[in-house]
Amino acid sequence: MRPRLSLVTLGVASLEGSRAFYERLGWRRAAASQDGVTFFQLNGIVLALYPRDALAADCATDPVQSGFANVTLAQNYESITAVDAAYASAVAAGAGPRKPPEATFWGGYSGCVADPDGLRWELAFNPFFPLDLAGNLALPA
Repeated sequence: MRPRLSLVTLGVASLEGSRAFYERLGWRRAAASQDGVTFFQLNGIVLALYPRDALAADCATDPVQSGFANVTLAQNYESITAVDAAYASAVAAGAGPRKPPEATFWGGYSGCVADPDGLRWELAFNPFFPLDLAGNLALPA
């Protein structure tokens, strides 16, 4: 089986509130969105927002009570300057600042913000993982 990631679904407390947050970041809601679920088309994958209780029911589990569920989502950028701009934009859009961007022990640069549900987004520049012309991350061979 070929490895792939097609869709990431975030279980959110308020579908409308989370949708509005991501739209303030400049993301455009996909036409495929319906009552009860919002989709955003990203570089080759889709981000879905779905009510937390409904997502927990789909997975036959209790809803996650904390925003940190041992998962971070990451956006890689082409430069340190781009990371700083993305961090500032996210905070201005309502993201919770969790770790200001800084040089990392592994030779990159990253910061962390949280969406309205406390889900962590790492904003990073990794000089060892360049982005292609479309902005997609492709690990070196």
